Amino acid sequence: MAFSSWSAAVRWIVKERQEMLAEAKREAERIIKEGKEQQVELVSEQEVVKLAEREADDIIDEARAREREVRLGAEDYADEILNTLEVNLMKFIAAVRRGRERLQGKDDAELEPAER
Repeated sequence: MAFSSWSAAVRWIVKERQEMLAEAKREAERIIKEGKEQQVELVSEQEVVKLAEREADDIIDEARAREREVRLGAEDYADEILNTLEVNLMKFIAAVRRGRERLQGKDDAELEPAER
């Protein structure tokens, strides 16, 4: 796979991670907003506030856990891709070196008969 393809894959992973984080944040904000709107409508404001805060904390905790899970998964995947890229690049470099060594050996072999 070409370097630009790997680079595109890594960029895609980062973009997907950012989109997931933004979506989780929007969802948490939406749920918190809904909880606050319901709070105004209920008779016992104090109980509603306590309930909404607990639910909001739970949602935020869940969103943070999901974000961490997604981030770690994306980082692991990116690391795998980069590791594969590194291995392939090392193979390509080794092939280039062998090719250059063969060319240098060929040049040396061509010079020997001419010098005789």
